Amino acid sequence: MGEVRFGVHDVGGIRFAISPLWETAASFRAASDPGRYAVHLPWIKRAVALWEDRGLAGRIAPLHELASWPAWPDFVTPAPRCPLAGFEEELAVLAATAPERVRAGAAAAGGRAPGAPYGQRLAQEPASALAELTDALRAWWEAAVAPSWPRIRSVLEADVAYRTRQLAEDGIHEVFTRLHPSLSWTGDRLVSADLPAAGLDLGGTGLTLAPSAFAARCHLLAAPGPTPPAAVYPSRAVGTLWERRDASGDGLARLLGRSRARLLLLTTSPATTTQLAARCGLSLGAVSQHLAVLRDAGLVTGHRYRREVHYTASDLGTALLDRASGPAPAP
Repeated sequence: MGEVRFGVHDVGGIRFAISPLWETAASFRAASDPGRYAVHLPWIKRAVALWEDRGLAGRIAPLHELASWPAWPDFVTPAPRCPLAGFEEELAVLAATAPERVRAGAAAAGGRAPGAPYGQRLAQEPASALAELTDALRAWWEAAVAPSWPRIRSVLEADVAYRTRQLAEDGIHEVFTRLHPSLSWTGDRLVSADLPAAGLDLGGTGLTLAPSAFAARCHLLAAPGPTPPAAVYPSRAVGTLWERRDASGDGLARLLGRSRARLLLLTTSPATTTQLAARCGLSLGAVSQHLAVLRDAGLVTGHRYRREVHYTASDLGTALLDRASGPAPAP
């Protein structure tokens, strides 16, 4: 049983973030072990088919070996430094990892085993091996993850919106209690069998909470320097990630119009006006007008985060979709 110990300043330093680099690495492990990630089978079938491409297969070869290890080396997925970091931004942090940390991380994760040739290269030639790894992760991101990233990110943002509202209404104790069944809050510490047995004293750095679509359990991500460590936990509503519902051609489309019915369907996960316009092929002005009508009717709500407004179907809108669409068909 491991624990993370909080001080007074650490509680005030709790924040949420989304890590596209973590999702990229974790998604490859999911594709390598589909039996443990049945909820992602629709995506895994498409992702595994990409392995037949010889060009891609050569670039992602390091990931195949790393996915066979008990765990990724800790330097591969550093704790996110900001709430909405981009993939290339996080990849640059990985590429700047010090050689000694690469060697230590590979050794701790099992890279010295005789059957781990790439792991041995990480220990003997950390600079060139790390360059291969960053290229492999970029190749996998571009081929398998980026096309689905708007959908994945919407689910993760919905989880963050839910947790922040829970924090405002019920406090941080309730957030930790409901974060994941394996976690519990005791006194001044977060306790879980998924946390490092040696424990971690935050020492005033705070803690970043990062929902994940591809995490099967909780993970603690180390952070060199002043960046707070991050606790990755399985996101809510991952079961809805790959489902399809068609709101066109039914009674809802006749009632609202095809464009508004489609927009309502797309707001089952939070999305900005720009994201909605890209998904449905309408102009920003048209999307804004339709959203105004849906909002006035009480079917969608908007919440602002910094400069962005994220629109989400209200309880009434969700109920209307469920009533109109019926059971979701298999992907």
